[in-house]
Amino acid sequence: MEEPWSPGLWERPGRFMAAEAGYPEALWVLAGAPLELTVSYRAGTRWGPARIREASYALETYSPHLDRDLEELAIHDAGDIALPLGNLGQSLARIEAALRRPYAGGKRVLLLGGEHLVTLAAVNAALDRYPDLVVVQLDAHTDLRDRYLDEPYSHATVMRRVLDLVGPGRLWQLGPRSGLREEFQLAREQGRFYHDVEEGADALAGQLAGPLRGVPLYLTVDIDVLDPSVAPGTGTPEPGGPDFATLLRALYRLARAGARLVGADIVETAPPLDPSGRTEIVAAKIAREILLAFTGEVAQ
Repeated sequence: MEEPWSPGLWERPGRFMAAEAGYPEALWVLAGAPLELTVSYRAGTRWGPARIREASYALETYSPHLDRDLEELAIHDAGDIALPLGNLGQSLARIEAALRRPYAGGKRVLLLGGEHLVTLAAVNAALDRYPDLVVVQLDAHTDLRDRYLDEPYSHATVMRRVLDLVGPGRLWQLGPRSGLREEFQLAREQGRFYHDVEEGADALAGQLAGPLRGVPLYLTVDIDVLDPSVAPGTGTPEPGGPDFATLLRALYRLARAGARLVGADIVETAPPLDPSGRTEIVAAKIAREILLAFTGEVAQ
């Protein structure tokens, strides 16, 4: 089997359900990035990828909402990216290097985090192939600080760094309800910002029928976008979020509008913080629905 990586770059935990395809034939490449170096409140994201994979086997491969089955897709689980403990720069560089080849080959990537900073590396890799990329963020937090505790690279600054990469007008933020006044001001001035995830999805869907038709999208889902009653296992929970059904309706709205999704991630799942285990189940189901909902061919 052709390997899209260098020796020593990957580790091989268990697979996500139905992700049995080899790399050459895969439409989707699934990867884990167990990064946990800049969390500011409660730890546990390094266990996210492994526990999301494990939780996936509590679900069915079939989605009754979409009438589609993972068994009908070619999904390759590449494993977890091996990250050097304590070295943030090298960790981000390894994530970017690991994902660059699947993107270059026209494959779609679903990344399981790990803290939200992994999105920066993933977007960097995707931009090599898709320079007109638009990023869609589902999150309880704006994550637009320029620095946090005097550090420019943090889970609290990740979308500011992404905005630096993609430029004004190419960041859509759906669901933020926490952040500094300056962050909300920046979100309104340089991006597209919606407190309500369904309202934001409707607005984006309208653009997908017009000026954003065919534009490649990258979707980042911070699990804390959901109300903590739905997903308590996350480092910085924020009350007042949508329920699970509302989040799925927003995703389905984008899929029905023909979103050209080339990559996605699900981040900030911290299993040790949720003894019930429901947060990783929620994350695994979101992963299933993303894989199934955005199955149309990606134009090269």
